[in-house]
Amino acid sequence: MAYSWFKAFHIIGIVVWFAGLFYLVRLFIYHVEAEQEPEPARTILKKQYQIMELRLYRIITTPGMLVTVAMAIGLVSTEPEVLKQGWLHFKLLFVAILLAYHHYCGRLMKKLANDECRWTGQQLRALNEAPTVMLVVIVLLAIFKDNLPTDITAWGIFGLIIFMAVTIQLYAKKRKRDKEKLMAQISQVPQEQS
Repeated sequence: MAYSWFKAFHIIGIVVWFAGLFYLVRLFIYHVEAEQEPEPARTILKKQYQIMELRLYRIITTPGMLVTVAMAIGLVSTEPEVLKQGWLHFKLLFVAILLAYHHYCGRLMKKLANDECRWTGQQLRALNEAPTVMLVVIVLLAIFKDNLPTDITAWGIFGLIIFMAVTIQLYAKKRKRDKEKLMAQISQVPQEQS
């Protein structure tokens, strides 16, 4: 029975943790892009994003991570023989990378608060794809264990994920170009009226 409780709360922790990670970097993107806004909007937006980032990181994302890790330890304590399985070693490697990503987001948040972040909105959009890749790999390893499929279906799903990531990046570039065109048109209107 303990295993089921650990597993249930492990999954809940994962959902909360990933929701936080996905939204946190999205807030970073908005925070960086607020720099392009005129005053006083720039200052107001940056302060608001800073508050939202801090609350999200401290109240949702980090507790989600802690619950995930604590319940994973509980799961392993109920079935310690799982530590001998190769798939778990790979899963733990990706979890370690995800933990590093989580803490790096905390550092980026501090840099944004101090106006020291040098990331562009486009670079942050690419960074925002990292937890998606980690989630896919971790879930596939947890489900298939040592029998990870390498057939055409698996490659098709992998291709679909890559396609989605590329599409998101292209859409972001299109939005940026459209906004630049609109701003150029707006700046020309007063000149024509003069």
